[in-house]
Amino acid sequence: METTTAKIIKTAIIEDMREIREGLATLINFTEGFQCTGSFRSVEEALQRIRHDVPDVLLSDIGLPGMSGIEGVRILREKYPAMLILMLTVYEDDERIFEALCAGASGYLLKRTQPSKILENIREAVSGGAPMSPEVALKVVRLFREFRPPERSDYDLTPHETRILKLLIDGHNYTTAAKKLGVSYNTVKFHIRNIFDKLQVHSKSEAVVKAMQNRLV
Repeated sequence: METTTAKIIKTAIIEDMREIREGLATLINFTEGFQCTGSFRSVEEALQRIRHDVPDVLLSDIGLPGMSGIEGVRILREKYPAMLILMLTVYEDDERIFEALCAGASGYLLKRTQPSKILENIREAVSGGAPMSPEVALKVVRLFREFRPPERSDYDLTPHETRILKLLIDGHNYTTAAKKLGVSYNTVKFHIRNIFDKLQVHSKSEAVVKAMQNRLV
């Protein structure tokens, strides 16, 4: 007799509207292959409780009481680099989309997305994809076109610094970048400090934006 060994996709939710939060939890729990491991009203609540059962995928709203979902992505990605975060929001303006992706979100979905499509998008993220609602995907393509100047700027980055910068753009943090390159955390930290100095920026998000604006990778 054949047995299935498909991994259950553990999924958690950050959503302040109770009916949406409970609806998503029910959808996830009553779908084969999924399990809802946490349901939180705010980023602050998630930070307190999510460590007890870290999910594979987190669905997060942006407009939340207290800390915003975008700031939550930055903090949660640093704490749990293996966890994938998909934004699920009503916002579809360029600024929030760009900020969320730069902060480390693995995808960006609009709340009008059909329930079955949300589940499909979660599976896509776990398989290595970057799911986005069609309207959002079109905006992202346009944003990247707009942020590409005709001439490539040169900030005297070394090949190694360029590799590290590419990892930051791909969503890595200091720890996962070090593991990917086979070097120590402190080595990556040293190189990133040099990158920040050369680009004249003060954060990972600023470095990512400037790298894309100036076609540095």
